[in-house]
Amino acid sequence: MKRALKILSISIFSVVLIGSGILFTAGKSADNYFQIAKNIDIFNTLYKQINVYYVDETKPGKLIKTAIDAMLDSLDPYTVFYPESDIEDYKFMTTGQYGGIGALIRTVDNHVVIAEPYENFPAQKAGLRAGDRIITVDGDTAIGKNSSEMSKVLKGQPGTKLKMVVDRPGSDQYLEVEVIREEVKIDEVPYYGEVEEGVGYIKLNSFTETASSNVKKALVDLKENEGVESVILDLRGNGGGLLREAVNIVNLFVPKGTEVVYTKGKNEEWNRSHRTINDPVDLEIPLTVLIDGSSASASEIVAGTIQDLDRGVVIGQNSFGKGLVQQTKDLSYNTKMKVTVAKYYIPSGRCIQRLDYSHKDEEGNATEVPDSLRKEFETENGRTVLDGAGIEPDIKVENQKASPILQVLLGKSLIFDYATHFRNENDSISPASTFQISDEQYADFEKWLSTKDYEYTTRTEKMLEKLEEATKKEKYYNEIKDSYAELKQQMHHNKGRDLKTFRDQIDKVLENEIASRYYYQKGRIQASLNEDDDVAKAVEVLNNNEKYSGILTVSANTQEK
Repeated sequence: MKRALKILSISIFSVVLIGSGILFTAGKSADNYFQIAKNIDIFNTLYKQINVYYVDETKPGKLIKTAIDAMLDSLDPYTVFYPESDIEDYKFMTTGQYGGIGALIRTVDNHVVIAEPYENFPAQKAGLRAGDRIITVDGDTAIGKNSSEMSKVLKGQPGTKLKMVVDRPGSDQYLEVEVIREEVKIDEVPYYGEVEEGVGYIKLNSFTETASSNVKKALVDLKENEGVESVILDLRGNGGGLLREAVNIVNLFVPKGTEVVYTKGKNEEWNRSHRTINDPVDLEIPLTVLIDGSSASASEIVAGTIQDLDRGVVIGQNSFGKGLVQQTKDLSYNTKMKVTVAKYYIPSGRCIQRLDYSHKDEEGNATEVPDSLRKEFETENGRTVLDGAGIEPDIKVENQKASPILQVLLGKSLIFDYATHFRNENDSISPASTFQISDEQYADFEKWLSTKDYEYTTRTEKMLEKLEEATKKEKYYNEIKDSYAELKQQMHHNKGRDLKTFRDQIDKVLENEIASRYYYQKGRIQASLNEDDDVAKAVEVLNNNEKYSGILTVSANTQEK
């Protein structure tokens, strides 16, 4: 009888473990099994006792979600649990599709504001504009809610209607708008075109399911209809996505059968080579790839492989440094988990993962791979490249730091608000590719700002404050206080002067924001290309065959700055 009970107990225990998503695999020690079983049992009894005996009513679902989030937080930021309520967000991440009104929203001063309607989608069709403040949706107030809360309200089944009341700046009364939700598909390639005679440009925003087919379509169109002889692939700000789409995009420029990336995990099933399987579009066309600090994951696979194979020149700033691969696992009750299963290695053999999540400091932060431990690898032509810190561009372009006045104008949404004012006052502007702020328009911007509150402290003023503190501590202040006061007065910023000194920076952001009010995302990109240092450098390199070829054959130690 005891033996039967013991067998029954083991059987039930096994079912519980398997039902909890824990699989016994070969190679696991008996002690490991015991520790898993022991800790699940402790958690189950603890959870039960809290729900039964805690003095106040508990929310079981919230308790579990908190426990799950805390557990996953001890791993890496890419291992994530998706409750059933967030499945639409997961779908959007992988497909770029969702049911909704088709607009970016943001929170400004306790209001959720339309930041940018997507062209030809419900919000734009219904007449909503950037800057419209949402007052109610289907009779329920939106005031006091954040953009995350409102996003869930605005999303929904395609074909369903919602009634919105919005406050449009410059209007005397609220506007009532009826919007019919649609299946919204965000373009992975929001813009492509010729930036200079013979030089094509393709902007890729994400690696969702149709990314490679859209890049291919853009590349073929540029070659056959625009006659471009070289191309710029812009991956700046692209946080990545599906690994197979990265492989397929590299495939457009390299031969069939080329290894793009190798993944290696704890389980042998993840030790696999990912090779190109299609015929390329063009093996010879000169290529530059633009990256920055937000280019991550799949973007780094593309940029790193192009660099390792010496197939093109990488330009911009160091990339993010994410060399980890995730897979989505279905869980019970329509929930999912995205879990890190492997590291990836690009053709030279390097892994570009920057942070080590298995070794955290005393504050719980992952540590960076120290320079002394970064290893050297070689590209196909013998150029030296390093692992452990993202992709270092072949040509590094230093971006100009935003001035304190530009930072405060952006932080207080004053440039956004002025673009709303400008749109209300002007029915049209010149094409986005040629639009520029005139002296008269900039003067109007300065006049509009004169009634706004935007105090700020410059970096020089901050340094002077530190100098004052240091001299007071070291008893030198009394000797220099008169000179210090005079210097402080000379260095004290003047808003009007700063608006003129940093007009070139402010102009670029203003033109970008205003162009988006008339030409949406495509116009925003076109306007930004007018004075884009990375694009200008790419055009320069592509127009100089000797320089282009030289970069791909010389040592990385001669990297251009």
